[in-house]
Amino acid sequence: MVIDMSYKITEDLLKYLDGSLEENYALIETLSKIPSPSHFEDEIAAYCKKWLEDQGAEGVYIDGAKNVVYPMNCDGCDEITVFMAHTDTVFPADTPLIFRRDEERFYAPGVGDDITCLTAMLFAVKYIIKNGIRPKRGVLFVANSCEEGLGNLKGSMQIMKDFSGRIKEFYTFDGMYTGAGTRCVGSHRYKVECITEGGHSFGKFGNPNAIERLAKLICDLYSIEVPKKENCKTTYNVGTIEGGTSVNTIAQNANMLYEYRSDDAECLDIMKKAFEDKVAAANAEGGAEFKVSVVGIRPCGIEVDRELHNAMLKKVIDICEKHSGLPCKPRSGSTDCNSAMSQGVPAICVGVYTGGGAHTREEYVNIKSIAVGMKIAAELILDYFE
Repeated sequence: MVIDMSYKITEDLLKYLDGSLEENYALIETLSKIPSPSHFEDEIAAYCKKWLEDQGAEGVYIDGAKNVVYPMNCDGCDEITVFMAHTDTVFPADTPLIFRRDEERFYAPGVGDDITCLTAMLFAVKYIIKNGIRPKRGVLFVANSCEEGLGNLKGSMQIMKDFSGRIKEFYTFDGMYTGAGTRCVGSHRYKVECITEGGHSFGKFGNPNAIERLAKLICDLYSIEVPKKENCKTTYNVGTIEGGTSVNTIAQNANMLYEYRSDDAECLDIMKKAFEDKVAAANAEGGAEFKVSVVGIRPCGIEVDRELHNAMLKKVIDICEKHSGLPCKPRSGSTDCNSAMSQGVPAICVGVYTGGGAHTREEYVNIKSIAVGMKIAAELILDYFE
């Protein structure tokens, strides 16, 4: 076999990865059956910590944000590279976590996002431990919490805080290997509550209805024209709406969750003003009170070392395309990279599988892609080791 030595892959590593496939499959199934909503990752964090310790990892700990952290050569080091994959899913704790497989696919809520990515990283770490390989500088492996939704990047933000000023490169394993995340999509998320007097639907007919008034505000928000800026994308969405008491009651209360996103900070500011203006106008009409509370802020990226960032991207694309045989295109995304890029640290989101149905109960991973993803993760990580 001819081995491409452009980064850090060997015959021994390939043999290990091929021989670990069934064990990897079993770990994917096990982790997919552990409930792990954002902020409630205790069980999966404990499992990952013990799994690492069973492989021989020393110094693994769970921090206050429920991250599983395995530092290697980080004491006194100001040149740390982070590799992480998140443990939380978008699914509430009572979601039936049914894992099934056929000849081509694994199916389970969260099986791709982000369990398959997490296991790819873990098996690279196992190889490093078993072979006593040391990092060139500091390396921090993290199975992190709270990447999804209203987790608000709590886990990766905690890592950036705890290792402030010491992290120089940042990778997160998340998504498919046909794309590499390079631009950060920031978002502002709100709960908007409408309160009115309400009343009996017949006796108080004509009183303002909180549902109707909230619906009117939604229509006004959907009339906003998103800012047009070259190579940028901006969006908005109402994700949930609820309220009212009964069919014969003029609703006193209704609320919604609303967000806008952009991969450009200036566009986010434009959307913020447009949102605030629409809410102010709704309040000015009278008869209803609109209360706004922030439920999540995800920052965009700021300027980073462009030369280093480009080199990291080239490395990721080269490795992904070499093992998958498919194009790997730069893309925007809202991931743990936002935590790093918002603080000026170059970051890339690396995909390690193919599949579909992310964020649905029908989510699946193509089984053949798992072996490819394991090679991608291992080669990228081992490039930072002696």
